[in-house]
Amino acid sequence: MLPEKVDAQRHHAAQLTARSNAYAESLFRTAKYRPEFPTKGFADLDEARTWAAGFVRWYNHDHRHSGIRYVSPAQRHAGDDHSILAARHTLYNRARALNPARWSGATRNWSPLGPVALNPERDSIVKTHSARNDIQPMAA
Repeated sequence: MLPEKVDAQRHHAAQLTARSNAYAESLFRTAKYRPEFPTKGFADLDEARTWAAGFVRWYNHDHRHSGIRYVSPAQRHAGDDHSILAARHTLYNRARALNPARWSGATRNWSPLGPVALNPERDSIVKTHSARNDIQPMAA
């Protein structure tokens, strides 16, 4: 379905604002550049839902995200990222030892990341405000 058919407005090169969500923008960019994304829109709502379900499965289970050291969200959520990243670290160190001329510097950082927040600025503002006013934080 094209946006015009569902009375949605097109969004061209919007100016970034404090309320912009870089994660949502990145997700949309990833979706629209997938080879199977329909350039002429979806035939109907069911086709759009089917495509979106497949995309979400791929995005969460198969796609390796640079922001979380090239593991999938499912691997990170399951706690598998630690062993995957440790194995990569070992592999890179072996490769560097076998052919040091190939490496101009240190290998990639494969250490596991700590917590990742979608809106860290918002979270810190809510936390600061809640502490001053003895108010319980809202669910995000």
